[in-house]
Amino acid sequence: MKTDRDCIFCKIVAGEIPCFKVYDDDRCIAFMDISPLNPGHLLVVPKEHFGNILEMDPGTYGHLAGVVCRLSKAVQAAVGPDGMNVLQLNGKAANQVVPHLHVHLVPRWHDDGIQISEWEPVPGDKDSIRSAADLITAKLAQ
Repeated sequence: MKTDRDCIFCKIVAGEIPCFKVYDDDRCIAFMDISPLNPGHLLVVPKEHFGNILEMDPGTYGHLAGVVCRLSKAVQAAVGPDGMNVLQLNGKAANQVVPHLHVHLVPRWHDDGIQISEWEPVPGDKDSIRSAADLITAKLAQ
């Protein structure tokens, strides 16, 4: 299993740094965020070190996604939020702070004051959209 001895999440997985663990299996771990946006904010992390989704295999991500789904339901039942953000950021430009793939489960309440992103949808150029779709489809076929 690949690890990074300088990675804080690898140190948590190894038990070198304590955490408030809520889930543990052979492939991933989930623990409370120590700088929570709201009560119940937790992180789901693969035990193997992957810097981001581009380094991860689909099977491991699929397992992680199943755990995220299960834990989302537990968070909902435990703290009763009005909604929940499920966030997985990749790279500094996407605001990834810890370079070990992780998924945030952030319970949300109406008027909780948290601004995760302000994004106003604007219709795109259909030719540009089609071109991007064609490029992505071609890469999938390789």
